[in-house]
Amino acid sequence: WVDRSSEWRRQAAEMLGLWPEPERGELKPVITGRILRDDIRVEKLHFQSLPGLYVTANLYLPAQMSGRVPAILYLCGHGPVISNRVSYGNKVSYQHHGIWFARHGYACLVIDTVQWGEILGSHHGTYKEGAWWWNSRGYTPAGVEAWNGIRALDYLCSRPEVDTNWIGVTGRSGGGSYSWTVAALDQRIKAAAPVAGITDLQNYVVDGAIEGHCDCMFFFNFYQWDYPQLAALVAPRPLLLVNTDSDTIFPLDGVMRTHAHLKRIYQLLGASTNLGLVIGPGPHKDTQDLQVPVFRWFNRYLKKEEPLIALPAEKLFAPHELKVFSEIPSDAINTNIQSLFCAKAPPPSFPASAEDWQRQRAGWLAGLQKKVFYGWPENPGDLHVTLLTSEKQGGLQYDIYEFESQPHVVLRIYTVRRAGLTKPTAIYFRAAGVTNLLTSEQATNVAAPSQRLIAEARAALGLPVSPAMSDISRFRENAIWVAMLPRGLGADAWSGDERKLTHLRRRFMLLGQTLDAMRVWDLRRGLQAVLQLKGMKGLPVHCEAEGAMGVNMLYASIFEPEVVSLELWRLPPSHDIAPDYPNVLRVLDIPQAVALAADGRFARLHQDDPEKWEYPVAVARLVGRGKFEIKSP
Repeated sequence: WVDRSSEWRRQAAEMLGLWPEPERGELKPVITGRILRDDIRVEKLHFQSLPGLYVTANLYLPAQMSGRVPAILYLCGHGPVISNRVSYGNKVSYQHHGIWFARHGYACLVIDTVQWGEILGSHHGTYKEGAWWWNSRGYTPAGVEAWNGIRALDYLCSRPEVDTNWIGVTGRSGGGSYSWTVAALDQRIKAAAPVAGITDLQNYVVDGAIEGHCDCMFFFNFYQWDYPQLAALVAPRPLLLVNTDSDTIFPLDGVMRTHAHLKRIYQLLGASTNLGLVIGPGPHKDTQDLQVPVFRWFNRYLKKEEPLIALPAEKLFAPHELKVFSEIPSDAINTNIQSLFCAKAPPPSFPASAEDWQRQRAGWLAGLQKKVFYGWPENPGDLHVTLLTSEKQGGLQYDIYEFESQPHVVLRIYTVRRAGLTKPTAIYFRAAGVTNLLTSEQATNVAAPSQRLIAEARAALGLPVSPAMSDISRFRENAIWVAMLPRGLGADAWSGDERKLTHLRRRFMLLGQTLDAMRVWDLRRGLQAVLQLKGMKGLPVHCEAEGAMGVNMLYASIFEPEVVSLELWRLPPSHDIAPDYPNVLRVLDIPQAVALAADGRFARLHQDDPEKWEYPVAVARLVGRGKFEIKSP
């Protein structure tokens, strides 16, 4: 663990968008007001964690101080305080923690979040805003919150009142999650007590706890960790794991599995006494049962004392008293940080030579394999191709198969050829992107299972559901036509309303995947399954698709050399639109992927925006292998 922990810490930073680390520019702190109340004083302040990324905060201090004091960074959960369209920041909701610490000899900095600060940003990109492009940029607001916490430590360390050798971090709910990431990444934290901020993938993905969480809770999991691995990066420092026994979004069984993992690590490091566990009664709520153990933990490890806790944590201030800004700064980037935090790869210049192109091509291929499609199965197993039905109808031969894209993911291949054709010379492969192949009325009218499969095959190939003799003319004499729908579509379509489907899609993210990246995998496996069929091995494959599914087909062809041509309609010009793959915009965008796929094969795009596709046109002219065309749809 000791040998690997520094690399794991780097990986954690990378999954949060913090490696390479952003430049630590000037914080430019400004104190906008002070309050003296009873035995504490409060400074209302802001600093910039990045230029224009404002962090509003309240610093709670003892009214009387004789020297430097230990400090607490308090990270807030989702507790919005908004009145008359004015946000006072979630620091108002959690003020009682700062007040208690200041009354007991600590400096406590309570900072707002991006979502519910005085400047209202967003944590809800994939949760309910449909911003799936966050995935394509490798962006998670958890990274911004972690960075704001790290820069808040920079600010605390600049204060003359703070003993920088004794700094702790705590927070509840979202703030508990950020406490884990800040403590894992920054070893200036000497003790941590995250409250209701972590569980494991079993709870998040299988049990559905993700449905109660927005995007700020999750790193972008392209190293495919489980969350106890992040928690273990706090070891061997003092760590108190705090939760309640009836928390539905951080269920107790997952919390206990996380603790068991931590216990093993702390035992290995000879630091068992530095790990604590508190399980209080009740739901996901900030209660005194959880607060008091946290106060005692920091007293023990930061002040080296253990007095009885006599005073409760109580609020003192009205929201307006704690507000930092009278006006929002005109240069604030908080509301657009999702577009700025994770930089896209710069648009490439046109290659100067064939050699230049080959270097660029090799770099992109490596980037796709390492940074984008890393979530593909390492050992997918056999395809297990199984024939479901074989029927002749209207002069056509229909053969429908199932295969395993990966264990437990069973998909269908629909094949159609002229009846009597035994030795096709070409395969035409169509990737369809419709949710339901048949309407409910069509499905009802086709009662026999084999006839329903034929109806599905026709719909997948874009034919009328009802057969006609004229259909034969649509099929070349020597070719077999294949249609396939990847996971979540057609016969494999998921049930549920839009919200349920959104959270199914988000589950992929927690596994280091996206739905569309796995659909690319499905198309690859579908191509491989077709080529396993009798008489198909070695045949040239001509692929066609449209829209976002056309992009999936495009990427699948990059990794499947049997594809000799692509016919694609109405592709989106950027992954900022669709489809979303992990980190892809840090590597390349769709026009560059077209250049990769078109190298050495025939490719035709049907687009009404030819100016967006100048890059693949230029590469095709330079390289001279294959043929590339753009036509109107």
